[in-house]
Amino acid sequence: MKYLILEIQTAADGTVATLINQKDDLNEAMSTYYTILAAAAISALPLHSAVLMTNEGISLEWKAFDRRAEESEA
Repeated sequence: MKYLILEIQTAADGTVATLINQKDDLNEAMSTYYTILAAAAISALPLHSAVLMTNEGISLEWKAFDRRAEESEA
């Protein structure tokens, strides 16, 4: 089985960028997933998220840091 870590970055203008990492080992995949989330937690992007999934399309974990509401309140 392979593990995919998808990083999704959404800019203020709505532009979406995706980065994909592939790992053979679940622990390595988890490490990459949480490294991405550590960066996303302090990111200036309005929406920054990550998904950990198998190559069969099964989502194991996901997390999003959504700052869009904070921007509209400012």
